[in-house]
Amino acid sequence: MIDPDGYRPNVGIVLMREDGQVFWARRVRRDGWQFPQGGMRSDETPVEAMYRELYEETGLSPEHVELLGATPGWLRYRLPGRAIRRGGPGPVCIGQKQVWFLLRLVGDESLVRFDATDTPEFDHWRWVDFWYPVEHVVTFKRGVYARPCAIWRRWRPVAGPACGRCQARRSRPGCPATAQGTTARAGVHGTSTAGVHPPEPREARPAGMQLTTVLIQCGMTPGSAT
Repeated sequence: MIDPDGYRPNVGIVLMREDGQVFWARRVRRDGWQFPQGGMRSDETPVEAMYRELYEETGLSPEHVELLGATPGWLRYRLPGRAIRRGGPGPVCIGQKQVWFLLRLVGDESLVRFDATDTPEFDHWRWVDFWYPVEHVVTFKRGVYARPCAIWRRWRPVAGPACGRCQARRSRPGCPATAQGTTARAGVHGTSTAGVHPPEPREARPAGMQLTTVLIQCGMTPGSAT
């Protein structure tokens, strides 16, 4: 399903755990890492597509997550020229237009699995700092990744501020966070991974207060999808 401008409707998912870190996954047989995302079907709403993609790509069901909010309207990115397929049947797809959803994991992370479908999207995953994906996703997606994170930027006190010494590239040599890293479970869940930027010390605040502040800043109410 491609619109008249050549964009394919799509949903993106930022899955966050209680400490503010986000789910970051590696595509099967590729070096690229990204958030879960996928195309919408013609008979789906964005919310329906989001829950379907969530299950297909992570094995998680609606009862395992809490829907915190969604971006207003479509966010678009263009594919690089080398990725545009021309000359085939049907309209040419030049990029994606996406609605992004912020979810909080409320189930156990051991429920994450990549064999929910015969053609899994990912083969490894890990938890990373809230801003890490914006700087490490493939270049042509960075703009569209930055916008949802900016909308939900009030989560930064939960996720941890940027490293003052290496804000441009948090994984550069010399950053003490680079050496520390985090460990994700082996097998379907992931591998031990260095280069993940951990949160810095922060003042503790009640989770409900933080969530309410974030959603009000985004023009949302707790539990809303728009």
